Parts: sequence; structure tokens; C-alpha cells
Amino acid sequence: MWEALDVLGVARIDHGNRSLEDDVLLRRLAHEQVPLTMCPLSNLRLRVVADLAHHPLRPMMDRGLMVTVNSDDPAYFGGYVNQNYVAVSDALKLGRDEIALIVRNGIRASLMSASEKDKTLTEVDRVLAEIA
Repeated sequence: MWEALDVLGVARIDHGNRSLEDDVLLRRLAHEQVPLTMCPLSNLRLRVVADLAHHPLRPMMDRGLMVTVNSDDPAYFGGYVNQNYVAVSDALKLGRDEIALIVRNGIRASLMSASEKDKTLTEVDRVLAEIA
């Protein structure tokens, strides 16, 4: 990941599961808010984790990392984005505010223009206020 950040200048890291093994990297990822595109069901299918209850998403959130939830070739690994959200939410007992943070992270990490991001974030806030 260091080379991806320093040499390639990437804007986000796909997966990043093993970043928890490097405290210096963790501090950098948190400080710079580098998005990590997590794919829980793919990680389960590929045996990156034996059980979603042990997925690194929650510890990453606890460390202040900008995690997102995504699908990874859903036809092969199973699980579109919504299914990934439901599965990891159930397994890690994520609350409404934690899910909302992950959704916002995904918008902020997206390739949309700044104005599109602002509009979408406003819409997320509106919907959350309606269902509060």
C-alpha cells in the first residue's frame, strides 16, 4: 500500500484488509482519509475472513479509517452492494449511525463531481432525518 500511495499517488485503496498490520500506515490512512473499498462477501467467499463477524471493517472504523462497502464481481462472489451492507451490518452489529457513515464515505470516495457529492450527501441527510 505504501507504494500505491507514494509512487502511484492513488486516491483510494481497494480492500486494504491487511492495513491493520501496520500502525504507521493506519495513522496515515486515517489522517489522510484514504478510502478503503471493502467487499465483505467477497472476503468471505475468498476466505480472507472465516466469518463476517471477524471482518476488519469495524476495527478499521474504530481506528478512524474511511471505509466503504462495495461488491466485488457479484455474479461470481455473490452479493450486490445492498447484500454486502446487510451481511456486514448483521455480522458486526453495526448501528444506523455507523451504516450512515459508511454510506457517506462511499459518496465522498466516489468519482462524482464535488457538486454531485454535495447534492447526494444532502439527500442522504434528508432521508435519514425522515426515518429518524
